[in-house]
Amino acid sequence: MEYTELEVWKEARILVNVIYQISKLFPKEEMYGLTSQIRRSAVSVPSNIAEGCGRRTSSDTIQFLHIARGSLYELETQLYLAVDQNYLEKDEFKSLLNQILKCKKLINGFIKYYKNN
Repeated sequence: MEYTELEVWKEARILVNVIYQISKLFPKEEMYGLTSQIRRSAVSVPSNIAEGCGRRTSSDTIQFLHIARGSLYELETQLYLAVDQNYLEKDEFKSLLNQILKCKKLINGFIKYYKNN
């Protein structure tokens, strides 16, 4: 199966698209600060899933899935900081946290799958 057919990769792409839409509304002075950092963390998730799927061994794939999961935690923290700065509405924040949780669960399931094979 191609990585582009994986639900985990598709959900991570949805997360990236929402992050880009919401971060467009952040203050311009954050373009090279929190906006850039949030976007990089988000983009890292599907990118590392894809790279992991391109690796030859399960242990390599698992390593990249762990990196993707770590990026989700990094992104989550950055979103908390965005809320602290009033750059993000509570409803948007909750929605993003739900999408992050969905991605975490899918990545965890994918890691378990690779560990058992």
